[in-house]
Amino acid sequence: MTHERSPVALLQVPEEIKPRQERIFMNELKSYMQATRPRIVLDCSKLRRVDRPAIHLLLCCLEEALKHNGDVRLAAIPEAESEIFDRSALEGLFEVFETIPSAVNSFQPAPASMISQQDVSRGSNQLL
Repeated sequence: MTHERSPVALLQVPEEIKPRQERIFMNELKSYMQATRPRIVLDCSKLRRVDRPAIHLLLCCLEEALKHNGDVRLAAIPEAESEIFDRSALEGLFEVFETIPSAVNSFQPAPASMISQQDVSRGSNQLL
């Protein structure tokens, strides 16, 4: 028995998490939840602060993916914020990667399926 793999969805986390941005982001995330075992990479490169609203958003994303037997990986947390992230106890809940390609490739079964930097630069919210 084989399971069909869903594409990896790449979503850009907003730089500031306010209620309106959170609603828009979660609606977009939910559109990817129709896939079997959704695989989500959250690009955190523009995130200004790892504060309560940001932590709440990340946890909501993980919860939504887990409801559908999926997973969420984080990529490119700004260096200034990575220490705060490490102290927030989220580190054990998420796999965190320095780059977007490494996060996307972590879902792939074999190294032959590496994505190029050109694929990543096509757009922020996409299926790979």
